[in-house]
Formats: sequence, C-alpha cells, structure tokens
Amino acid sequence: MWEPSALDFKSGLEGLLKEKPTKAIFIGTRIGDPNAVGQEQFSPSSPGWPPFMRVNPILDWSYRDVWSFLITCKVKYCSLYDQGYTSIGSIHDTVPNALLSDSSSEKSFRPAYMLTDGRLERAGRTKKINPKVEMNSAASNGINDTEGGRMISRAASIIVVGDEILFGTTEDNLGAALCKKLHAIGWRVSHVAVVRNEIDSVAEEVERCKSTDDMVFIFGGLGPLHSDVSLAGVAKAFGVRLAPDEEFEDYLSQLMGNNYTGDRNEMAQLPEGITELLHHKTLPLPLIKCRNVIALAATNMDELDTEWDCLLGTQESGLMPSKPFVSKHLSTTLSDVQIASVLAKLCLEFSDVYIGCHRISRAGPLVVNLTGKDNQRVDAAAEKLTSSFEGQFSQLNSCK
Repeated sequence: MWEPSALDFKSGLEGLLKEKPTKAIFIGTRIGDPNAVGQEQFSPSSPGWPPFMRVNPILDWSYRDVWSFLITCKVKYCSLYDQGYTSIGSIHDTVPNALLSDSSSEKSFRPAYMLTDGRLERAGRTKKINPKVEMNSAASNGINDTEGGRMISRAASIIVVGDEILFGTTEDNLGAALCKKLHAIGWRVSHVAVVRNEIDSVAEEVERCKSTDDMVFIFGGLGPLHSDVSLAGVAKAFGVRLAPDEEFEDYLSQLMGNNYTGDRNEMAQLPEGITELLHHKTLPLPLIKCRNVIALAATNMDELDTEWDCLLGTQESGLMPSKPFVSKHLSTTLSDVQIASVLAKLCLEFSDVYIGCHRISRAGPLVVNLTGKDNQRVDAAAEKLTSSFEGQFSQLNSCK
C-alpha cells in the first residue's frame, strides 16, 4: 500500500495509478494557469510522467465563470477564498490579494468572488515581503499601498428596468451617462443590464450583482404603477418583504398633497430592515439605498446630474471617489488581423492596463483604448504599441 503523505506529487500519482489503473483524470486547469501552455480539452500527460489522459473541462473558463458556477450551484470551496485569497499555492507564496482589502479594517479582506478583474487573480501569489517595500508587479497597478488597492477594486453594476427599452420603443441614455460619471471618479463599471418590468427578472439581476460588486445602481420601475416592480425585486433579492416606511410616506404626503388619488402607502412600501434614506436639501424625495443597492429616480439627464451630485455630497451613500483613471486613445488604419497578436501580448505584459478596441463605423479607423490608474504604465503601453507599428498610429486624445 502506497503512502501519499510520504511521497512527492509525481511519485504519489505513480502509486495511485499503479493501485487503481486509470485512463483519464479530470483536472481544473484553466488557460491562464502557468501549466496550461499547449494544453487542450484532452491532452496526454507530459513526457516522463505516468501515462494518462488529462481532461480539462474548464480550460476556457474565466475567473468570473468559475465563481458564478460555485455560487450558483452552492458548491463548497476552501474557506481561505472568503478571507481574500484568490489563488492558493504553497504556504510560502500565497497571500491575500491586496485588491480585496476591506476599507473598514486594515486586516480584513473581502471574498475572492468580489475581485472585479479576473486577470489579477494571481496577484495573491507572491513572495511574502515587507509591506514597506514597494511592489513592482504589474498586479499592483502602480499603487503600492493598501489604500491604492482598495481604490482600484471599486466596481459597480447598473441595472435598467424597462420593457420599453427591450421593445425598442425608447433608448437607455441614463445607463451610458452613469458609466461616464462612475469612470470619472475612478470606479470601474463591470456590468450593465436591461431587464423586464418583472419582479423575478429584477431580483435575479440584483442577486447576481450585489455579491460581486461594491455598489449596484438601479433605474426605472419606481412609482405607483403595476409595472413599478424594482423595489419588490430588490426586496426579493435580499430575502426580505416590503413594509410601510413612515418617514418616506411623510415625504410623499408633503410632495403630493391632495393630488394623490390612489393608495399612498403603496409608494411607501420599502424593503424591510435593509433600507436607508439618503437625504439632501436639493432632492424633493430622499434616495433609497438597500445595503449596497441604490435606486435612482431620475428619468432624464438633468435629474441624473442632480441625484449624482447629491450622492457625491452624501457620505452615507458610500460613493467615495477613488484614484482617477487615465486613458489614451490611439487610431490606426491597420486591420484587426494585423495588430491582433501584438495586442494579445500587450495585454499580458500590461495586465494592469485595460486594452480595448472599437470602430466608430464599419469602414472607419480602428481605435485602441488604453485605460489604467498609473499614468506611466498607460504611457508605456501606448509607446510599446506605437513602436511596434512605426507611423501607423495617431493619438486622438489623452484624458484623466
């Protein structure tokens, strides 16, 4: 009988296959792992190792795919992932990911599933060094303190409730405007969704976003109409009921007076036990915050501007400005095929810089966007790209 505790991994595997002949082994390797080079869904074991077929069912899964599966299917996982670890190796090279540092405590970290950028999963696989020593890894994004780690990890989701948008009757302009506002204060928008005026649709989207992002904004579906189901959806996502809120009802009475002909209590039904009213002197009604979900009542740009300014001026909103993003936009007439391989390598070398592409029109130039929080890193990435294609790129603009 072989003793796995007394053997190294390779010897232990040889003993296992000798005792229990096995033709194939399922492995959790993903394409970004160091040992994934050259592997496919079915790959024979490496030369010098016992012969068996490596089966890689999640080879093409992203970090978010893995956590979506674990959380949705309620799969048990190592408790270290709830303590800020995002990639677990040996005791000598595994530390909590600084990007998950909790703002409420220097020694506290948020769970691994709240990491917004899966490319930085292995930022927790580093030698344990003196925290006073400056980090030089790309994962630090040019920020070498705990506060910086917190700032770069701030992320938000936006949920727009409206059948009229899904029917094509109207367009969602508020979601796009809010993306710009969040980006301007250094927050990353990880997800934007449009859902039906249906309680379950709202609840499912809120449930999906509230656990993975620092903040969730929800538009539409607020009011006395049968289609105004946003707050009911939020309540269902948190597992609470709607209950009358006397303070909010007083505000409604002052605002509407005797012009209200329906049941006033219906509009004052708020998610019980999790609701906080955000007051501001310029708002006729306080904004509604349920844990990390904020319901915006804006229906046009002017109202959004007002509510946004109030959120920034209200400490209770939790919307604290972070280190701002720096962006560069480069234009080229080169084809996608010509620059694809260079961009792929650039993404690996500058993992702390977001690199994306778009075309304003089908026949127009290709625009490459480089965005990050370290001006020097963004400049270096832009220089690397332009030097690879001498004279083929022009800079559209640079903004902070």
